[in-house]
Amino acid sequence: MRFGDFEALSFDCYGTLIDWEAGIAAVLRTWAEAHSLQLTDEQLLTAYSTHEAQAEAEHPTELYPQILARAMRGLGAELGVPVSGDEAESLAVSVPDWPAFPDSAQALTRLSQRYRLIILSNVDRASFAGSSKRLGVAFTSVLTAQDIGSYKPSPRNFEALAREVERLGVAEGRLLHVAQSLFHDHVPAKAAGLPTVWINRRHNNPGRGATPESPVEVTPDWTFTSMAEFADAVLSRPAR
Repeated sequence: MRFGDFEALSFDCYGTLIDWEAGIAAVLRTWAEAHSLQLTDEQLLTAYSTHEAQAEAEHPTELYPQILARAMRGLGAELGVPVSGDEAESLAVSVPDWPAFPDSAQALTRLSQRYRLIILSNVDRASFAGSSKRLGVAFTSVLTAQDIGSYKPSPRNFEALAREVERLGVAEGRLLHVAQSLFHDHVPAKAAGLPTVWINRRHNNPGRGATPESPVEVTPDWTFTSMAEFADAVLSRPAR
């Protein structure tokens, strides 16, 4: 496979384009300090990750703000620390405040000159609208968990992506999926027969942060440490 073989790129958003760990940690840190909880941001994120994934699996039709609140309450129950309604709400409404990675907007703008760009994200439409402003590019399509009625890694999300790509007239084999999470994206994308690019945002951190551990081994087709590096590699090669 060559990058020139593709005509569309589908992206995970949170963890790949938007720094969701910074956004979640900011809220969890405030809560932890208010309750004198002595845990690092990494420890909080790792503990939190299982609760978000569980909430998404058990409540696939709930909107993402509800998932966030539910996950925070689950984290509090695990740690034996109370989570008030206001504290849960502070995480639920925080998505539009989560920062974009510094290289995301420019890389997307550059990539949009050659490819159609599609979002496939575990989020709701209203929350993504805030994030979209930070990314500064017009996406060809945006597919959210709210639209699909399930959260990645459910295969239903990648089935929805396949239908959208067919609707757009993208030829079979000419979609490349780009994501950070092995758990949420690479495992189900590979199962769906898609080639993938791993944007390994945590390459300098040995932990797994807010992303659950992948249940199976998966090997992405390409690996880069940033969107800027990916865009450089793609655009240095001629289009098909």
